[in-house]
Amino acid sequence: MKRITLYLYTSLLPVLIIIGCQPKTQTTYSSETEAKIKLVENSLGDWVRTQYDTTWDLQERMKHHKVTGVSIAVVHNHKIDWARGYGWADASEKRPVTEKTLFQAASISKSLNGVGVLKLVQEGKLDLHTDINEYLASWKFPYDTVSNGKPITLEALLSHTAGLTIHGFPGYARGDTLPSVQQILDGQPPANTEAVRSFAESGTGPVYSGGGTTITQLVVTDVTGQAYDEYMQKNVLDPMGMKSSSYKQPPAGTDSTLLATGYKPDGTPVKGKYHIYPEQAAAGLWTNSTDLCKYIIETMLSYNGKSEKVLTPEFTRLRLDTVMGDAGLGVFIGRNDSSFYFSHSGGNEGFTCYYIGDVINGNGAVIMTNSDNGSLLSEVANSVATVYGWKDYYQPVHKTVIDIEETLLQKYSGKYEIEGEVFNMKVEGGKLLISPAPGIWITAHFTSETDFFVRELRRDLKFVTDEKGKITGFIFNGMTVRKVE
Repeated sequence: MKRITLYLYTSLLPVLIIIGCQPKTQTTYSSETEAKIKLVENSLGDWVRTQYDTTWDLQERMKHHKVTGVSIAVVHNHKIDWARGYGWADASEKRPVTEKTLFQAASISKSLNGVGVLKLVQEGKLDLHTDINEYLASWKFPYDTVSNGKPITLEALLSHTAGLTIHGFPGYARGDTLPSVQQILDGQPPANTEAVRSFAESGTGPVYSGGGTTITQLVVTDVTGQAYDEYMQKNVLDPMGMKSSSYKQPPAGTDSTLLATGYKPDGTPVKGKYHIYPEQAAAGLWTNSTDLCKYIIETMLSYNGKSEKVLTPEFTRLRLDTVMGDAGLGVFIGRNDSSFYFSHSGGNEGFTCYYIGDVINGNGAVIMTNSDNGSLLSEVANSVATVYGWKDYYQPVHKTVIDIEETLLQKYSGKYEIEGEVFNMKVEGGKLLISPAPGIWITAHFTSETDFFVRELRRDLKFVTDEKGKITGFIFNGMTVRKVE
């Protein structure tokens, strides 16, 4: 994906859904906890608040975002406070989401992979600062002039600072011929992505690379002599109590009625219900919200010296230490005087998800959906943070929106383009609508005649003109998207 679409696939693409009622098998909690659940369900909030906004309820936001199903679990005081499912795991089969429903964790897989790699470092079998080719036996990274003689290390791979290509992977339809990890890394058929190679020397800056994470997968298998999913099950998932989770691709031996079906932007289910990801470390984990809470809790307890089911406190602290920017080792960090958040989001074909934990205050949450639309994730997290009083987490931006004359809006209509990415704009019903992808139209909200924001993109934008006042483009994330028609 190019730079623009990186924002779209985790926050925008909607799918068709029939909202279902909660299943009768949901766990019932104490009256106090049920009251908190009700508050969470009715306190959703966006990153921006206008003079017209109020809090939202979960069912209306699922309908608004066209999210098929969602699983939510909350950690409070280092324990799972509650877990509950909403909507459908499979709409056509009328299978509801429950706390046991398994979702593709997508890039959250990288966080558990970081635990697995650090366990080998802890055991003295790997070193974070050694050239990866010292450990790779079945394949070697082909250094070239772009890497400028700078060796790539496991620390760089886990923190996305290795200067490598391939942001993410599309996966493979069930029944497709699957490539080996070596074929994926070299971009050889039947792999459906290009080769993982250097675009800059290692250490020049954090640039997200699922390709780099896939190299760590091969390091694990070459050093241990075990299949990656078997190593992770025995050494990471089972010790943490994540008994329902697995890196197996496809998920062999799992009750198929527990697997959520992924849904595409046009409202149809993903072919074969879900894609297969041989890039297991980067995207292959199947899990549920309850199991992920166990990982969050173990991380928090270990960091504070109260548990070491997999990693010692020393190595857990190392994993949560930033290497560059907000990137730790398979995790992203947000830290201030009153809280210390670690988190990761994920998006596979038909699935989006998010987790967050606070090692200081013992709070956390997991939100998993079987939808390409990730907008609901932050809204639910904001609600949990509000209800449970998380410190320094939900701080919405307050904006005053204004009406713009339709004659001016018409001047903004047209086609805009940057590096092959196309945005179309049109006026309808007195509003300016933007299409960042075919069949998708979202509303621009103006704070001045040129300044506007789009909720789904989570960005402020601004139209730009030439010396004659003609609209020439708009600014998005520091880049100018040029008007071409």
